[in-house]
Amino acid sequence: MGQSLIQIAQNLRAATHIRQAVAERTLDVKVQLIYAFNGTGKTRLSRAFKNLIAQREIVADEQVPTEEFEKILYYNAFTEDLFYWVNDELKLKIQNNLFTDWILKDEGQDQNIASNFQRYTNDKLTPNFDENFTEIQFSFERGNDEQPENVKISKGEESCFIWSVFYTLLSQVIDVLNVAEIAERSTNKFNELEWVFIDDPVSSLDENHLIELAVDIAKMIKRSRSNLKFVITTHNPLFYNVLHNELRDERYKKHLLKILEDGTFELVNQPHDSPFSYHLFLKSEIKRAIDSGQLSKYHFNFLRNILEKTSTFLGHQNWGDLLPERTPGERDAYWSRIINLSSHSKNANEEVFDITENDKRVLGYLMDNTKIFEFFK
Repeated sequence: MGQSLIQIAQNLRAATHIRQAVAERTLDVKVQLIYAFNGTGKTRLSRAFKNLIAQREIVADEQVPTEEFEKILYYNAFTEDLFYWVNDELKLKIQNNLFTDWILKDEGQDQNIASNFQRYTNDKLTPNFDENFTEIQFSFERGNDEQPENVKISKGEESCFIWSVFYTLLSQVIDVLNVAEIAERSTNKFNELEWVFIDDPVSSLDENHLIELAVDIAKMIKRSRSNLKFVITTHNPLFYNVLHNELRDERYKKHLLKILEDGTFELVNQPHDSPFSYHLFLKSEIKRAIDSGQLSKYHFNFLRNILEKTSTFLGHQNWGDLLPERTPGERDAYWSRIINLSSHSKNANEEVFDITENDKRVLGYLMDNTKIFEFFK
C-alpha cells in the first residue's frame, strides 16, 4: 500500500537536505523534479503541498486570500482561474488578487510580460492592458498606422499569457530575495516566501518552445541565490529531460509519482546521473503488468505511445509499420485495431479497465515480437 497525497507532500517538504559525499556536509536541496502521467494527481499534489506549507484549510481558489504573500508561490490549473475570457468583449479579465496587482501596478512589468508572451507565441500578437491593469485585449501589430483589430486568442495562447505573467512575477521575486540584507530589499512582501511549486506549465507549446521554456525556468532557478526551494511537476518527458540536463549541476532530486491500484500513491526516487527514459519506463510498466497478470486497457495506450514516438523518430508515416509481420510483408490488421480500441475512449469516465484473456495474450505477443524493443534494454 502506498501513501496519500498529503503524505507525499510531507515527504517533499522533508526532503530538503542532500549529503555531499566529498565534503561530508549537508546542503539544502534547491529543486525537486517530478514526472507523472496525466491523471496521476499532479495538480492535487500541488494543492496538498500548498496547504501543508500554508498550514490552513482551503477556503477559496484564490491564490492569496490574505493581505501579504504566504510561504509558497504556486502555478497550476487553479492559477488560470484568476483570469477569464469574455467573448462578447474580446477581453481577458483578471480577478482581483495581490499577485497581478504587484507585478503590474507596483512593478510596471506589463512590457516584460508582453515580451515573454510573444517569445512563446507570435512576435506580432500583442497584449494591450487597460489603464487599471484589470483586463487585456489582443491584436496583431503590423507596424503601420492602421488601428489593429482585437482578436480572440486560443486556449493555448491564453495559457501562455498566464504563464508569462507568473514567470515575470517569479523572476522579479527572485531578484528581490537575492538581496541578502532584508532592510535593503525593495519590498518586504516576500520575506516569508520559502517555496515555489510549478505544475505542468503550458503543455500546449510545441517542442521548440517547450525546450525554450524549460531552459528559461532552469536559468531562473540558477539565478536564485536565496533559500527559495522549487518543486516542478510535469507529464512531458521532453520537458523533464531538458530540465534534468540543465539542472544536473544544481542541488536537486528527481522523482517519479505513481498512482497504485488501490488509489494510493508512491513517490519513487530516480537516479541522478542519467535522464529519465520515457520508453524504458513504459516498457517496464507493461512487462511488470504482464508478469503480475494485472493488465489493463491503459497498458495498450503505453504500447501505442512507444510505437508513435519511435515511428516518428525512425521516419515511418504509420506506427503500425513497427508491428511484427504475420507473414513476410503482411501485418495483422487486428493488432492495430485492438491497440486503437484499447488506447482511445470517447468518455474516460465510462472506460472499462479490464481486458479479455485474448487481448492479454496479444499484448504479450507484441511485447515479445516487436523488434524495436530490442533497442530498449
